[in-house]
Amino acid sequence: MDPVLTSSQRTSWERDGFVVLPEFVDNELQVNLRNRIAEIVADYSDSGLPDDAVSVFSTTEQTHAQDNWFLSSGNAIRPFLEKGALDGAGNQIVPMDQALNKLGHAMHDLDPVFDRFSRTPALASLAADLGFVDPLLVQSMVIFKPNQIGGEVICHCDHSFLWTEPQTVVGFWFALDDATVDNGCMWAIPGGHAGGARTRFRLDGSDGTTTDVLDPTPYDHDDLVPLEAEAGTLIAFHGCLPHWSGANTSDRSRLAYTLHVIDGIAHYRADNWLQRSADLPLRGFT
Repeated sequence: MDPVLTSSQRTSWERDGFVVLPEFVDNELQVNLRNRIAEIVADYSDSGLPDDAVSVFSTTEQTHAQDNWFLSSGNAIRPFLEKGALDGAGNQIVPMDQALNKLGHAMHDLDPVFDRFSRTPALASLAADLGFVDPLLVQSMVIFKPNQIGGEVICHCDHSFLWTEPQTVVGFWFALDDATVDNGCMWAIPGGHAGGARTRFRLDGSDGTTTDVLDPTPYDHDDLVPLEAEAGTLIAFHGCLPHWSGANTSDRSRLAYTLHVIDGIAHYRADNWLQRSADLPLRGFT
């Protein structure tokens, strides 16, 4: 496979723990994915959400982390709501296109449009550039970050949630809208990946989850830099890179799609929250 990264981009990756690749995504693939997302949202709007889909996804409160709707979503395509989408009685109070926080976590294996977007020669080449031997696509998410109510995502690293030994997880974050400081773009701490993970989120052995604190030192938000990105940009980031995004209080959405890739030569822990059943094994880019 031909390399995707230039020598300067490789240097950025190794130094900073991320690389920003503008115009990475083919325009037709972008349009097709946006249209498919709109179809899914329209279906939910017309038919209503599944009865069990009352899970509010919030990294600041983590209530979703104990419910089965979330914990069994590794094999599924499931909607999760924004905190501001419901009133105190649990009734939806905003339109569906504003109510959704995200879709997760197996679109890339269960939906043909997501599959085509997620498995391109360019992504396979990028994974090879980043040193993957046996890349496996472990999860996918549509992140809506709706205007006005899209919530903050606390500073974290993804290795904490998708733990492999050794660490191999890499995030591929695709901007489907222009992402700016105003509408809640991603921020990251350049070089922060060198410090490793400070927490580990895992199953607790009794149908719930727990977070192990490995280093209680809080991330310094003064070290964060904005990663603004035009639609079609891919941001690849190391699994130990601390990253954060603020609330979207603007009048513009900030739609994004993310893939997380692990290496099959590493050990994926059996107490990671995201698990697959035997009838839906992890696959690579083919």
